[in-house]
Amino acid sequence: MASLPPENKELINRLREPSTCREAFGEVIKIYTEPLYWQIRRMVQSHDDANDLLQNTFLKAWSSIENFRGDARLSTWLYKIAINESITFLERERKRLNISLDDQEAALARTIEADSFFDGDELQRRLRQAVASLPEKQRLVFNMKYFDDMKYEDMSNILGTSVGALKASYHLAVKKIESFLSEND
Repeated sequence: MASLPPENKELINRLREPSTCREAFGEVIKIYTEPLYWQIRRMVQSHDDANDLLQNTFLKAWSSIENFRGDARLSTWLYKIAINESITFLERERKRLNISLDDQEAALARTIEADSFFDGDELQRRLRQAVASLPEKQRLVFNMKYFDDMKYEDMSNILGTSVGALKASYHLAVKKIESFLSEND
């Protein structure tokens, strides 16, 4: 489980400085590749799609690095970009395949079944399927809390949702996952 890396003020200062920005951004990529990859991967399920979206995330961050003012944490800014990329991708795929949200959740569950990069046991596969069956927002909140052990305050900053609503969403997600696992026992 990858949690958010601590903020590095010196790195942020180097990102703002034109002479050190490129090198500092290389460090950002090293620090955030794994946590962002897994955040994206748990949303889209496919390794190849996750890699593409991760690259898009870093390209968008690089192309707008001069707009990063430091009002939010660097991790918050990057997670927002990654989540927006994931949601945009899922919406585009849903339209491209002309499927409903429910059908997309079923398709995500099938993707898990066919995932050649998955190396977990049957229980882990069933958990991934249960999470994939959640509505998009609950899936996001569950992934951030359960897998990344992210604080509700950080999630609130990333998603622009109140802490109370996030707690309720996580609670509902846990109940649905418990139900899914007991029904499919």
